[in-house]
Amino acid sequence: MWGEGFEGIRETLVFVGIKSFWQLGTNTMFSIARIISATALTIAAFAFLTSTSAAQSPGSEKGAPADPQIAAALQQISAEHIRANIEKLVSFGTRSTLSAQDDASIAKGRGIGAAREWIKSEFARYSNECGGCLDVKTDSFTQQPAERISNPTEITNVYAVLKGTSPENAKRIVLVTGHYDSRDSDNFDTAGDAPGANDDGSGTAVSLECARVLSKLKFPATIIFLTVAGEEQGLYGSHHFAKMAKDQAWDLEAVLNNDIVGGDNNLGQDPSVVRVFSEGIPVAATDQEIRRIRMLGGESDSGSRELARYIADTGRTYDTGVKPMLVFRLDRYLRGGDHYSFNQEGFSAVRFTEYREDFHHQHQNPRTENGIEYGDLLKFVDFDYVAHVARLNAATLASLVAAPAPPANVHLLTKGLENDSTLTWEASPGGLATAYEIVWRATSSPDWEHVQNVGNVTRFTMPTSKDENIFAVQAVDAAGHRSLPVVPVPER
Repeated sequence: MWGEGFEGIRETLVFVGIKSFWQLGTNTMFSIARIISATALTIAAFAFLTSTSAAQSPGSEKGAPADPQIAAALQQISAEHIRANIEKLVSFGTRSTLSAQDDASIAKGRGIGAAREWIKSEFARYSNECGGCLDVKTDSFTQQPAERISNPTEITNVYAVLKGTSPENAKRIVLVTGHYDSRDSDNFDTAGDAPGANDDGSGTAVSLECARVLSKLKFPATIIFLTVAGEEQGLYGSHHFAKMAKDQAWDLEAVLNNDIVGGDNNLGQDPSVVRVFSEGIPVAATDQEIRRIRMLGGESDSGSRELARYIADTGRTYDTGVKPMLVFRLDRYLRGGDHYSFNQEGFSAVRFTEYREDFHHQHQNPRTENGIEYGDLLKFVDFDYVAHVARLNAATLASLVAAPAPPANVHLLTKGLENDSTLTWEASPGGLATAYEIVWRATSSPDWEHVQNVGNVTRFTMPTSKDENIFAVQAVDAAGHRSLPVVPVPER
């Protein structure tokens, strides 16, 4: 291509009647020399970009290579298991955070206390089936009266830990969660039925099914399967859990929150799509960090946004039955969920939600009025859809914990003015990485467009400008598992 470029320049000069540089004045000669140099560099850059784009494009129909073990595990996720779990959750009548938790109510199988004990028993059963591989725990606290809590109330989060097998990587954690509490039309009604089949029996079922299937496998890093309470009253359970993670300095890389993923059977539903919401400018960012984000045009490159893109790439790699639709917003318009509690503590967290909600089937007393059936009933849940969402969650969790840790201290050198872009980083901790990839996209593009494997190095110069592109670096192991990408900060 180089030869073709120079041949084209020579032919152009001949065409305009200039057969020799020496027929030209000195200034003209230098001008043409600069044109030739610039053209050569452009051709070289074009060749580089073309070759890397052809090699691999994260935005293409296929993402990273599929892991056969993960692909086989996804086939074990069962719509029937999910149906049975949601049916059981609905059978407790109400799971209002304010409902009964005394021994008598638990024995009768009604109220949030009975639901809590059943979830614990399910996690324990999965652990028994895998030889004690899950550590089943609770996180309990008393929430004092607040706007939606009239009396001091015990709130209990139930979770199971699948600890990583690598001593150096087990401290790395990814987490999947759903809230197991429910409500009807009246937040303070503790006696009436609040089935909560979709909101959020579906999300709780995703956590349970991921635990059942993934607990049969071994991974270097750790997965936590979490179910929280107190969501309907103000995210109290997730707030307490996220603060515990922050206070104990957990290396929590990613949080997947599933809330209303039942695929409600309504006319506007698209069962092939699940929405994935992610924050832009991090809510936990300092004023200095926000100024830097705005200066660099990084409003769409929070850790949560990179996690969302990772989910999209996972959806291209594995056939889960549902495609993630990335929504670049914290949550639905003026609404919230448990992932926000983790965002507030500085963790990367996203929310999965069905394509179209039916508000007749949320926060409603079960009834029929004017021919409209209200209530969050089991009959409105598409269990195959929930299984598809569970597969996407499980594929993402497994991909993350099988991969190396992300590279640390990623920088983009800006000491001098130049059109090339030099990135540096520290090696991925944990010893799993065998190479690194640089991904990049135009500033106007929502997803990564190009990827270049640069080998097992910690510095690389890209022959493309930083002005109109956004870069990130991710670690790769010998099997092709990829870490979350890390966007560089400038280094002068």
